[in-house]
Amino acid sequence: MPADPPASPGLRASDADRDRVIELLHAAVADGRLDPVEFDERLDAALAARTIDALTPLITDLIAVPGGDGALTLPFAGTPVEPPAELLTIKERHGSVRRDGRWTLPHRLALRTAWCDVMLDLTNAVRSAPELVIELRVNGGNVELVLAPGMVVNANELSVRHSMVAISGDAGGNTPETLHVRLVGRMRHGRLATRWQGTHR
Repeated sequence: MPADPPASPGLRASDADRDRVIELLHAAVADGRLDPVEFDERLDAALAARTIDALTPLITDLIAVPGGDGALTLPFAGTPVEPPAELLTIKERHGSVRRDGRWTLPHRLALRTAWCDVMLDLTNAVRSAPELVIELRVNGGNVELVLAPGMVVNANELSVRHSMVAISGDAGGNTPETLHVRLVGRMRHGRLATRWQGTHR
């Protein structure tokens, strides 16, 4: 009889596979399913993983198994979100822009608007990195950021003229920082404000 074929090596993980797992880990620490220590341990393991088999145990307790008895529907257990982009550019004139729900944050978001109302709701967004850079080139109109506890906004690099910037403190009190939002660029004749999840204008 012929000898049994050698066991197949584990399927190699791609950069996209590792990024997807890291994205899920960021979502889990953001909503409290992982503590920061567990997150750091799993993040290191994900970055070092070379096969799918090495990645799978890092998220098996964070996602619902399709068809599994008693599986919970978690924020990322449905349709996969798009992979994070390095740069997302939003352009609009004399209109309105709204991004909310479950969307993947890019590493850098460029806002190019004139006399528009812009609402960016980050509360259910998937974070692809610890920092989101929003580069503004805004002439007129309103920009509103809707934030979840643990998000921190820094506008020290934003140049404003004939504009109002109102950034309120973190409504989460001592919640660990989950996302650093850095505002850069310029705003002219506009208004920028933050609003915390669950509060109204």
